[in-house]
Amino acid sequence: MTTFDTRVAIFVRNDLATWKKLNVTAFLATGIAGTAPEAMGEPYVDAAGRTFARLLGQPMLVFAASTEDLARAHRIGIERECVHAVYVEAMFSTGNDEANRLAFLAEDPETPGLVGIALRGSKKAIEKATKGVPLHN
Repeated sequence: MTTFDTRVAIFVRNDLATWKKLNVTAFLATGIAGTAPEAMGEPYVDAAGRTFARLLGQPMLVFAASTEDLARAHRIGIERECVHAVYVEAMFSTGNDEANRLAFLAEDPETPGLVGIALRGSKKAIEKATKGVPLHN
């Protein structure tokens, strides 16, 4: 069994519609997985010998965050130099990756309109970012 010296936390704004929460979580998880090839597990193989995609082999906890929780976790993620994936409100109205990146670029860097972030960093950094934020239920 592999133990990781890092933790992954996904923060999703708690007042979003369910489909938006799931969409944001999926996008943020891929952002973290894309930056951590060393954390990817091996492909899954079923009893018939069919191969399925690799998954991140590291647990990811999903938190129900307020706007203030998101801002705080975002700030801590930057201060602690965590791997950081972001999703802003304006991205819901785009239709592709290029438009998403342009929507994010147009945000105020100090106060982006965050609806979700994912952080991968040291246990200490992630514990500080998640302090007081409830797990999503």
